[in-house]
Amino acid sequence: MAFLNGFVEEEIFMDQPEGFTTVGEEQKVCRLQRSIYGLKQASRSWNTRFDEVIRGYDFIKNDYDPCVYKKISGSSVAYLVLYVDDILLIGNDVRDIKAWLSTQFSMKDMGEASYILGIKIYRDRSKRMLGLT
Repeated sequence: MAFLNGFVEEEIFMDQPEGFTTVGEEQKVCRLQRSIYGLKQASRSWNTRFDEVIRGYDFIKNDYDPCVYKKISGSSVAYLVLYVDDILLIGNDVRDIKAWLSTQFSMKDMGEASYILGIKIYRDRSKRMLGLT
């Protein structure tokens, strides 16, 4: 669903989808206002939109990796990593951020990450350990 959140900047037209045509108006086309899957610009539109929204919530983009963001608010620190349409959120209190994100985008909270990009994440809270394999 992520790519559907992006806005298109140029004029893009498409044939009417099957089942949406009106008799006598089959030659009409649709002008896209938002990005759709399969559109060459879809991933870029999504990334641009996400960047605008997340920076509007006081996240700061990392200088070396444009898909890593940091937010410091009082004693709370949060890091957000975006990989295409997957979000990895790390911090000492991320509940408010998750709640806010869900008001901005249609999303599903998958809980604590156990795998990301083929890397296993393990944690032992009693020993305050976090590791990757």
